[in-house]
Amino acid sequence: MSQPSAPRKTINIKAITDPDNKVYPRSISGPFTTWRWIFVWLTQIVFYGLCWLPWHGRQAVLFDIDARKFYFFDLVLWPQDTIYLVLLMILGALALFLFTAVAGRLWCGYSCPQTVYTEIFLWFEKVIEGERPKRMKLDAEPWSARKLGIKTAKHSVWILFSLWTGITFVGYFMPIHELINDLVSLSPGAWSAFWVVFYAFATYGNAGFLRDQMCRQICPYARFQFVMFDPDTLIIAYDAKRGESRGPRAKNADSKAQGLGDCVDCGICVQVCPTGIDIRNGLQNECIGCAACIDACDQVMDKMNYPRGLIRYSTENAVTRHYSAMDILRRAVRPRVIIYAAILAALTLATAWSLATRIPLKVNILKDRSSLSREADDGSIENIYRLQIMNTGDQTRRFRITISGNDNLRLGSDEEITVAGGEIGIQSAIVRAESGSIPSGAMPLSFSVTDIADNHVAVTEKTKFWMP
Repeated sequence: MSQPSAPRKTINIKAITDPDNKVYPRSISGPFTTWRWIFVWLTQIVFYGLCWLPWHGRQAVLFDIDARKFYFFDLVLWPQDTIYLVLLMILGALALFLFTAVAGRLWCGYSCPQTVYTEIFLWFEKVIEGERPKRMKLDAEPWSARKLGIKTAKHSVWILFSLWTGITFVGYFMPIHELINDLVSLSPGAWSAFWVVFYAFATYGNAGFLRDQMCRQICPYARFQFVMFDPDTLIIAYDAKRGESRGPRAKNADSKAQGLGDCVDCGICVQVCPTGIDIRNGLQNECIGCAACIDACDQVMDKMNYPRGLIRYSTENAVTRHYSAMDILRRAVRPRVIIYAAILAALTLATAWSLATRIPLKVNILKDRSSLSREADDGSIENIYRLQIMNTGDQTRRFRITISGNDNLRLGSDEEITVAGGEIGIQSAIVRAESGSIPSGAMPLSFSVTDIADNHVAVTEKTKFWMP
């Protein structure tokens, strides 16, 4: 005769949060938490360190809006190279689509700035205010000198960290050393000061206060993520067949005899969730795929001597049809994934090839607008042109200017110009023709600008020669 089942413990979700529905994530350890912190460190080392990296006498990465030049190590991009920035955004979007189709919201759970800075702010909060129960107790108690001091210390650290984040962000758009000197001397430009404060305020507000609201209500990605999901997408999944019926029990109790599944209904999976959801209710758009609930549940399973994986990375089909790991891997290669991967690979290769074969030279030809043509002292007809020669590379080059299009056209003199890396050289060029040597009207003319030391770096631009 089976024993009567123990009364089911009801987890009061309201108790997980405060009366204002504030989420208090509980600290947890485990392999996925470790990976999350690895990505926090990697992303922040790159973000805070890259703007300080010197490169050939300048900043390695600098999006110089004033000079209208983007420096990325040896690569110098001009406004005419906007196509590469567009391609970069398209590649990022395609990569996001591909990763989401294969493994859900990996970006959200491990690398999204909202997740990264929320983790950092929560760490500050834990160090200053204590673990989850202490934070909840502190917020519930009336204001006192002690509470005011703790809250002041926490927000002071948050503000200082946010200001440094704002300074670093602006340091990618103006030289970081100049920005620091301006701030130290209290003489920053209006726009640089505005963006430092704006980005600092955004960091402070998003990571300190909005947190789960950003992921649950504001971020558009959460709204359309399910369009890219299918039953074979890797998600955080609760194995309801194994876990139900849930309920508390003694460690050595016979749960099967009590009619219970493996879930002990401890609620820790909810307590560790940064968005405050219960993953046992199924996949929800608030789930950011951080896997904190997996680490928490596995620890409980270890204590109860139950197999791990009650909550795990899996797919909808794998949970319902009991697929093996090889089955999951095999079904990951499906038409949607293949299409995303093929487009991403093709576009990546095309972009890489374009950058690798890109000629570090651009030429604009402007004809003198004051007169179409004029008569020179020797009776020949001359047209005046203004050449803008952009050395889009990182080394100084010396260029030779030649013309073609008609044997009766000649340059006024042999033209050469030296242009430093990442700079624009301006050169006036006079083209002459003997009177009557060519028909009246517009005559096709081409200017060729060639690097004297490297003939492969050459550009030819077409224009017109006007004969009266």
